[in-house]
Amino acid sequence: MTLSPSPTSHALSHPALAEGDPELAALVEAEEQLQADTLRMIASENYVSAAVLEASGTVLQNKYSEGYPGRRYYEGQQVIDRVERLAGDRAKELFRTAHANVQPYSGSPANLAVYLAFAEPGDTVMGMSLPMGGHLTHGWGVSATGKWFRGVQYGVRRDTGRVDLDEVRDLALRERPRVIFCGGTALPRTIDFEGFAGIAREAGAVLVADISHIAGLVVGGAHPSPVPHADVVSTTTHKTLRGPRGAMLMATTAEHGKAIDKAVFPGLQGGPHNQTTAAIAVALHEAARPSFRDYAHAVVANARALADELLARGYDLVSGGTDNHLVLIDLTSKDVPGRQAAKALDRAGIVANSNTVPYDPRKPFDPSGIRLGTPALTSRGLGTEHMPTVAAWIDRGVTAARTGDEEALEVVRAEVAELMARFPAPGLGLK
Repeated sequence: MTLSPSPTSHALSHPALAEGDPELAALVEAEEQLQADTLRMIASENYVSAAVLEASGTVLQNKYSEGYPGRRYYEGQQVIDRVERLAGDRAKELFRTAHANVQPYSGSPANLAVYLAFAEPGDTVMGMSLPMGGHLTHGWGVSATGKWFRGVQYGVRRDTGRVDLDEVRDLALRERPRVIFCGGTALPRTIDFEGFAGIAREAGAVLVADISHIAGLVVGGAHPSPVPHADVVSTTTHKTLRGPRGAMLMATTAEHGKAIDKAVFPGLQGGPHNQTTAAIAVALHEAARPSFRDYAHAVVANARALADELLARGYDLVSGGTDNHLVLIDLTSKDVPGRQAAKALDRAGIVANSNTVPYDPRKPFDPSGIRLGTPALTSRGLGTEHMPTVAAWIDRGVTAARTGDEEALEVVRAEVAELMARFPAPGLGLK
């Protein structure tokens, strides 16, 4: 499923903004142009539909709504309650959970609410190590979750680049964490939710599946679901789900749902962002359509095709390939640091990010790898037949990064822009 493309003319479509603040309007127009002309391969980014964008900018912005539907602290919530119930009901139906909270502002606050609901400061918590592909909020030391709780981390095997559940089990039984997170930000392989659930039960821990990256793949049937295995499901609503920048917390039991609600409000937040809640509802409505399954499977097919092309060109991929939407490249053998490669690719019109790889000898701000994702390019309508071209561009960009060939990057950028013009970016506010 590709989203309906915007027309190709790049005239600014924000007249009130243009009149009231021309400087900011020009910046918005520049970003629209950039998103239209470049190949966006940040694994955590995507294009939302025009409907999601419209919902994000409605008069729901004007309402303050502390509390939950039917239990607000301000009056005048007759419509807002219906909006939030609609979003929550759609989330429960789509993910098949007993409870859904659609109020978290983003993924990190959502995960903080999990700790507040199920742990006490100083308790042991467990998650994947950040350099191995985990997330800051899974107990990593520089995060509040690693400062307020005792974080212990599991990783991946050196020889396979995959999680070894036997090692996870040994660590969990030795450390006895109150909460175990599975999921992360740079995991190219399928997450064994059932296996993690068995370990959590044995260790007496609450299992939290952070599916922020793969939520769209889960509802589209392109990745196994954490339900009913995980006690709690945490997710952002953008990335593969193609919604606004928000988050959701879902629970498989009403009891856990009550604990989550109390942690989100009044534990961490005040009033929810109602315009974002509305946009989440729209995105969930779109994700429930049969065509979204086609989209989710196309995302994975594109990632696998891209991985195969890169392998054929001599690139080292973490875990040897991918099962989902992202490809993690170790550039050590190419003799170019990840950050240098990512900046060169950006100049070539290919937007990616440098990323640590497992057991990376380089520093996190200047790591050995780059992370590539296929959600956004799939939303534009690119298919597996385009992945040889994309891989060739990446190869030429990495080579140019090593040799300092700026002319080669300019040539690639022109070729990228030409292809992007054939696949207009969906949802942009262009006329």
